[in-house]
Amino acid sequence: MIAPRTHSRAHRRTHRAALPALGALVAIALAGGCDPDDLSADGGGTSGGANGGAQSAGGFGASPLDNPDGTKPGLAPLTSDADRAAARQLIEKVATKGRGPKTGYERKKFGYAWKDGVDGIPLARNGCDTRNDLLARDGKDIEHKAGSDCIVMAMTLQDPYTGETIDWRKAQATKVQIDHVMPLSYDWQMGAARWNESKREQIANDPLNLIPVDGPANNAKRDSGPASWLPPYKPIRCSYAVRFAQVSLKYELPVTAADKKAMLAQCGG
Repeated sequence: MIAPRTHSRAHRRTHRAALPALGALVAIALAGGCDPDDLSADGGGTSGGANGGAQSAGGFGASPLDNPDGTKPGLAPLTSDADRAAARQLIEKVATKGRGPKTGYERKKFGYAWKDGVDGIPLARNGCDTRNDLLARDGKDIEHKAGSDCIVMAMTLQDPYTGETIDWRKAQATKVQIDHVMPLSYDWQMGAARWNESKREQIANDPLNLIPVDGPANNAKRDSGPASWLPPYKPIRCSYAVRFAQVSLKYELPVTAADKKAMLAQCGG
């Protein structure tokens, strides 16, 4: 039985969700270059359309310029000249350096997936794991597990990466995944290898760095920077570049020169 959402976010945090141990997800993760622990939002597997801007830009949530901590829902396109100029100004602040080796990287060095008890980031220690926090943040028409105000069983997502509307149910394993905008292995190569575990847990669970998205699009991204991969839905690309920059600046992680150039280009630079 599924109970429809009837309460505000402030009253939805009483139960924690357990991550399913699904061997199929591990296989998909290894094939697609994703971390198995991060692969699913307990979603399912369909492909979003790479429509390149054919769909309306409405309904995606908050502008990244108005959402500096990532607590507001979604990722809305930046369309005005003023917003795109502000985006370029933000991206210009990002430092650059060459990408270091991936030697020593393991997902577990960023803590176990979707840990609620991480200090220093929004939405932490609220009785609900990070994954379900993000589904509740960005989803619409949310239905919770009976008896829980945390575990999301079904929702509708306006996917910023493909421009598609996704009807998602928990029984489907990879249809919606939680993307680390600045991928964890990228973080490792750009400086997080030298961090303590506490700081690595923060960037792994910070809502600023996390977006529920179309699963196949996330698999295609792997651990790429913006010079190698951008969302197929073109109107969102400047916003994506801004969010990448926001994470970079918050955690004082540089990006490669090629990635910074690509980020500026998405916003008219």
